[in-house]
Amino acid sequence: MLLRRYTGEVVEGNPFVDELLWYDRDHTRIPFVEMVRVLRERAFDAAIVVYPRFRLAWLMFLAGIPIRIGTGYRWYSVLFNRKTFEHRKDAKRHEVEYNLNLLNELQCGLTENFAPQFDIQIPSAAEASAQAILRQKGIVDSAFAVLHPGSGGSAREWSPENFGTLALRLMDEAGMKVLVTGAAGEEEKVSRVVQASEGRAIPTVGELSIKEFGAVLRSAKLYVSNSTGPLHLAVAMGTPVLGLYPQHVAMSARRWGPYTKNAAVLVPQRPLDCNVCVETQSPCECMATISVDHVFQSAMSVVNKIKQENVGHAN
Repeated sequence: MLLRRYTGEVVEGNPFVDELLWYDRDHTRIPFVEMVRVLRERAFDAAIVVYPRFRLAWLMFLAGIPIRIGTGYRWYSVLFNRKTFEHRKDAKRHEVEYNLNLLNELQCGLTENFAPQFDIQIPSAAEASAQAILRQKGIVDSAFAVLHPGSGGSAREWSPENFGTLALRLMDEAGMKVLVTGAAGEEEKVSRVVQASEGRAIPTVGELSIKEFGAVLRSAKLYVSNSTGPLHLAVAMGTPVLGLYPQHVAMSARRWGPYTKNAAVLVPQRPLDCNVCVETQSPCECMATISVDHVFQSAMSVVNKIKQENVGHAN
């Protein structure tokens, strides 16, 4: 599997992956000609280019990989010899399903109702480290929610102040502790959430590896965020999820929402021209129309649904 290091940790330890090859954009990236040689030596039977870029398509072609699967809607699509013809920007279905359609070019016989299982291995060291961090923050043996206010710039965002007010309600009305998480560089955003929670929410910024974060999420009773990568990590960990999404088609929950039944999604009900909103990068008025009360009630519905299902399974 060829991928970047910042996401590669998710796949490490997966029993169905034989080898990970790193291909970052920074100075650590293997030179192009050298990577061609590396791929040729592996003698791969097929390449599935999920993230279509000319450099990747050219790389697979020069490596002599006999089956090269990718989109048919790029000027360089001639470098692929098996193609799918779908415009992902139209968001007619989920990103997972777009990728499975690429896989179907290998004639795997996947049916429309195929349900993929997310397999992220959490090593014991990462689990122990995560539990130590939770103990340090006074969260062990307590029901807690994880709020993640950032999106890495990939989507429109609900305000940190709203997340802070939500934290207060989760603490006061649901009896949960609240952990506010963020990646390095999101310190100010997390700080605003904590401030809006009257200093009661517990922050952690940039101190968790992906596997440690996964272990934390697996222990949580609830995860709430905008559209962002950690939301999908929470889904893989089986954590009840509430996602907040804009109306803009390319960013919609239909394509990027939580791929699980243990989730709910909220979108603004205000008919705004989201295309203009995104292009101008103006403050996102539509996301602000999602009320804290609506988010709190939806979050509790997700949590209670899981509780009822667990009781049913126990009986």
